[in-house]
Amino acid sequence: MNENRVKSFKPMWELKQSANPDTLELYIYGDVQGDYFDWTTWGMVESETSANHFKAELAKYPNVKTINLYVNSYGGSVFEGTAIYSQLKRHPAQKIGYVDGFACSIATIPLMACDKVIMPKNTMMMIHNMWTIAAGNAAQLRKEADDLDVIMAGNRQAYLEKSGGKLSEKKLIQMLDEETWLTADDCVKYGLADEILSKEADLTKARQLLQKMNYTLEQQLNYHKSLAAQARELTVKASSPQENKTIKLMAALFN
Repeated sequence: MNENRVKSFKPMWELKQSANPDTLELYIYGDVQGDYFDWTTWGMVESETSANHFKAELAKYPNVKTINLYVNSYGGSVFEGTAIYSQLKRHPAQKIGYVDGFACSIATIPLMACDKVIMPKNTMMMIHNMWTIAAGNAAQLRKEADDLDVIMAGNRQAYLEKSGGKLSEKKLIQMLDEETWLTADDCVKYGLADEILSKEADLTKARQLLQKMNYTLEQQLNYHKSLAAQARELTVKASSPQENKTIKLMAALFN
């Protein structure tokens, strides 16, 4: 791998030691993800949002009594977020979660590890079933769907445990199926949050995060469209029926 193509980016996980040495402030801003390939620069990005990185950083403060967790994220990797949830559950400190804007998808799961979740009245959570991108024969695709069902069954337990009986599994499944947005009032009603602040949160950063997410998605779509166009051009130049068939398949995959 070319070292010049490796870069780091501003971490979603930002750990700061508070003025109080017994308190640790943890910020979850942005996408939950491990190392990934940046199609726009054609290089690997060393992610500081991975569970491994989070574990290493949290280990620096093993004796804190309180962890304040601030969340403004649209989600990301289920595997990374679930591992971080487990790390927080194991930590002996009291954990207090704050929704600073939006806590969506897997970004809600670390909050479920908190002893107390606080939401300003204009903030929201969004929960839904996990999804993936799969390729393969019919048997492999069916297995992928079965695997998702098993993972979701485990994922639901985090919400149910936090709800303390205010949310039945039947109702939770319905909400996940419908990709449900929850107000602060809804979250308290279902036990996913414990307190509502009357003061509204400043959603400027949340809006900027949404704009950045949309821009990144547009970049990826444009990249794939470019690959599809190149594949279609190669189809014309193919020297054999088999080569033509292969290139057409590539074009379809990138559309």
